[in-house]
Amino acid sequence: MAHWYDHAIIYQIYPKSFQDSNDDGIGDLNGIRKRIPYLQNLGVNAVWLNPIFVSPQVDNGYDVSNYFAIDPHMGTMEDMENLIKELHEARIHIIMDFVLNHTSDQHPWFQDAIKNPDSLYRDYYIFAGHDGKRPNNWGSFFGGSVWEPDPAGTGQSYFHLFDKRMPDLNWKNPEVRHAMLEVAEFWLKKGIDGLRLDAFIHISKADLRQNYPNKNGNDKPVIAEPFFANLPQVQEWMRPFCKKIKQDYPDALLLGEAASASVNLAVDYTNKRNHLMDSVITFRYFTDDESKVDKRYPEQYQPKELDFTAFKQNQVVWQQTLAGVSQPTLYWNNHDMARLATRAAKTLTQAKSLAMLMYLQRGIPIIYYGEELGLKNLHFTSVDQFEDQTVAPWIKKAEQAGISREDAMTMVSETHKLPARGPMPWNDTKNYGFTEGTPWINGKIENHVSVASEITSDSSMFTFYKKMIALKKENLFQKGDYYMLPTDKNSYVYQRDLNDESAIVAVSLSNEKITIEIPQEYTEEKLKAGEYQLTNRKLTLMPYAGVVLKKEN
Repeated sequence: MAHWYDHAIIYQIYPKSFQDSNDDGIGDLNGIRKRIPYLQNLGVNAVWLNPIFVSPQVDNGYDVSNYFAIDPHMGTMEDMENLIKELHEARIHIIMDFVLNHTSDQHPWFQDAIKNPDSLYRDYYIFAGHDGKRPNNWGSFFGGSVWEPDPAGTGQSYFHLFDKRMPDLNWKNPEVRHAMLEVAEFWLKKGIDGLRLDAFIHISKADLRQNYPNKNGNDKPVIAEPFFANLPQVQEWMRPFCKKIKQDYPDALLLGEAASASVNLAVDYTNKRNHLMDSVITFRYFTDDESKVDKRYPEQYQPKELDFTAFKQNQVVWQQTLAGVSQPTLYWNNHDMARLATRAAKTLTQAKSLAMLMYLQRGIPIIYYGEELGLKNLHFTSVDQFEDQTVAPWIKKAEQAGISREDAMTMVSETHKLPARGPMPWNDTKNYGFTEGTPWINGKIENHVSVASEITSDSSMFTFYKKMIALKKENLFQKGDYYMLPTDKNSYVYQRDLNDESAIVAVSLSNEKITIEIPQEYTEEKLKAGEYQLTNRKLTLMPYAGVVLKKEN
């Protein structure tokens, strides 16, 4: 059975930063509605919205306090219904971010659980330990222990894999699983077209008595990911959830965030026989080059170049392993990482080439808002702007190693996820047309570009993305087989084949001119970034250039 998402080209919108319609400094649903013509012009056919539920905003909406209502900063339920309707009229599908591993500590379930130890909702969360002692030494992704003392003073602690104000749900409890399914179906009934299942790989935990051994043998918190990621019960508990959704809404996309999943787990999660996800998002694509890390201070926020050899290996393994099983997701950046133009691309030409390289492979593109303009991370000038307890200690250690504070701040701005969430620049007016108020996030824009200037230029990043998206919609790049050609570290070349059609995508990873030999006569230019020369079967690419060449029939 064919589905709309077999040909999805997804545009990720971070709602707080896309367009403010009421000048309170925070992007909202009516702002997105206003920009639907822009999305149509770009050519995407789906949008994914980061969370828009009611939330105290401890983690920018990933801490949900009411799953059945829109956060007032985002708008109203009527606004959401209008957005769904107008996107559909524009032939654009809508995917919502669904947070199912944890809630806010302000959620009524958790509030009842801590006010009444005999509450039905006590078992909706994970409470353990006694006499104020932590059950184990597992560490939180946000720093410190996964355990926080029960505010009710019972001597127990509650489990939180992320911020302490975001307690994990107890998926062992069938009532929790049923409640989460009710939430999902509520929104699907509203007309949304899919769900991004946030952190679903963490819903199962190992035996809570079990410490994770560390070299010092102490109980200092340590990230014990094997004990709370990709455990067998994840599939056991998600299967009825996904199966029921597909039974009721056969055309709904289930896109799982499987951050640490191996490619073989990705097969398990997306194999049709398993009745789970349609596709998963992995964080395993990108391997940093560690060779230039300064050992005098922690590497956490030191900018590192992408190890392109490892990247090629990762890509070809995911492409070949998932062939015939499911479509991989294709992305360069998202709300949890630095932007492509800051992290990996040294020039505008390279940013275009890398986009071509990624998105014309087999799979579902997910383009992060502003990526099509070549946006870079914001530059922060104050530690407080990062809203992250790990930044100040890191900067202190960098300064002790002889790094100036200014350079240390630049490093964090280039590597931290929050500066990648800056306002969308629509024009050259106040706050770039994002808002008349004070933007919720402020920082220096390193390379000012705007939609207004980009859409009128034939050589702009926007125009390139528009052409690339149009090319991606062709059957060859949707359904064709994928084969990576053997080349050295200076280039990335692959072939797409469908029946008697064939094309080569060739990209230079070098800042010098390179020449490669291609296997057949590919002479029809379909897309290019930078300059190239083609003589017989010898293709010469200028620094960081890329080209798509189709074989003449």
